[in-house]
Amino acid sequence: MAGRESRQANDVFFACSLIDYIARKTKNRRVDVAEALGSSRLGRIIELADVYHSDNIDAVSDGFIEEAAIGEGSFDNVAAARYAVPSHWDVGKVYKRLVLAIADREGVDLPEALLRAYRSPVSTLIDDYNGSFYYDSPEAIYDAYATGELE
Repeated sequence: MAGRESRQANDVFFACSLIDYIARKTKNRRVDVAEALGSSRLGRIIELADVYHSDNIDAVSDGFIEEAAIGEGSFDNVAAARYAVPSHWDVGKVYKRLVLAIADREGVDLPEALLRAYRSPVSTLIDDYNGSFYYDSPEAIYDAYATGELE
């Protein structure tokens, strides 16, 4: 029986959730984690997401932190949050929708779409848990990405 979403959507969801998990664990910005992982590793994470997803996320994240030499940062949006903090899975879902929209509308592969999403100014807004942008509709988030109009 097939799930509600495509395998591709689930794979991107896992990759985005893993980026958020690593970022929280190492206190780095999400874009810095995505850049450190790089296009090739991101492609591998997406391709093997079903395998990685069945393993312990701490072990998976530790492996990629070591492999990509991701050091400890000083960005802690979780500690800075004054309100309820969304889980890494919740944030992964927001980024997944943006990444899939970018891939579809810009005709780029998934690792490139993922990097474009994290490199964009909307990433800063999504990761601000004291703001409301995170809760905007997927279409509004993509429109802000596409137009650069962030207000």
